[in-house]
Amino acid sequence: MVIEQLRNKKIGVLYGGLSSEREISLKSGKAVLNALKRLKFNAVGIDADKDTAWKVKKEKIDFAYIALHGQFGEDGTIQGMLEVMGIPYTGCGVFASSASMDKDISKKLFKCAGISTPDWFVLKKFEAVPGIKKYPVVVKPSRQGSAIGVSIVKSESDFTKAAKEAFKYDDEIIVERFVKGTEITVGVLDGQALPVIEIVPKGKFYDFKSKYQKGGSKHLIPARISKKAYARAQVEARKVFETFKCRAVCRVDMIVDCEDKVWVLENNTVPGMTETSLLPDEAKACGISFERLVLKIMECSL
Repeated sequence: MVIEQLRNKKIGVLYGGLSSEREISLKSGKAVLNALKRLKFNAVGIDADKDTAWKVKKEKIDFAYIALHGQFGEDGTIQGMLEVMGIPYTGCGVFASSASMDKDISKKLFKCAGISTPDWFVLKKFEAVPGIKKYPVVVKPSRQGSAIGVSIVKSESDFTKAAKEAFKYDDEIIVERFVKGTEITVGVLDGQALPVIEIVPKGKFYDFKSKYQKGGSKHLIPARISKKAYARAQVEARKVFETFKCRAVCRVDMIVDCEDKVWVLENNTVPGMTETSLLPDEAKACGISFERLVLKIMECSL
């Protein structure tokens, strides 16, 4: 099946979902749906919920464009459902999705592949907290996206509050060494690294508001890092894509420290496609329009 054959098929854009990232997913999905309609495809939006399988069957779609973020959309579950139903879909498969969503598993895979990532430990609910020798640390839910539930903890007195916030979203949290430096991200499209973006948040760090509010952050292309760090970031992004056996697209978040070392933080298998999202900005920087990006993701997925 080639991309032109999809013009005779029905495409279902799956968006919304049940996760805490629902509102962002709605924006991503509607942007994709509008792009497909502008391109004259037979496309329909499907708001994913507990009846998703029934909705997919009712709409009789031939291909699914996944624009779901977070749990039940980015963690391999929807991908597995579509596999069972025999419906091809965009983006990464079950393994890459599941492994990338779990930050502990992700970091273990980074380590195995020789990819630098900050030291961390996992904390489960009601477990005693191991002694933390050095602050600040980053506390975040193990299986969550969009920086939801993330805190930078600067002292022992603030740790309990941060852990309590993170546990609202998961029963397992990550406590990670804080690396001060330049926040960057690199999208990978069909195995090729896109331009490196530097993220300059308006707030203290790249939190939910910085990600999705207009004016919440600046996206600088090219990133203001050395040529060596720039090249290393693109190499590491491609390495993550290969290590996780990604398909079509992913976006890798990193930090470049004061010694020019690149640290990989996490892998996103369903990057945001909103008007303030990073992947469309990266694509635009190398001459790929939003519509062409949507087509390219479908084409690579097939």
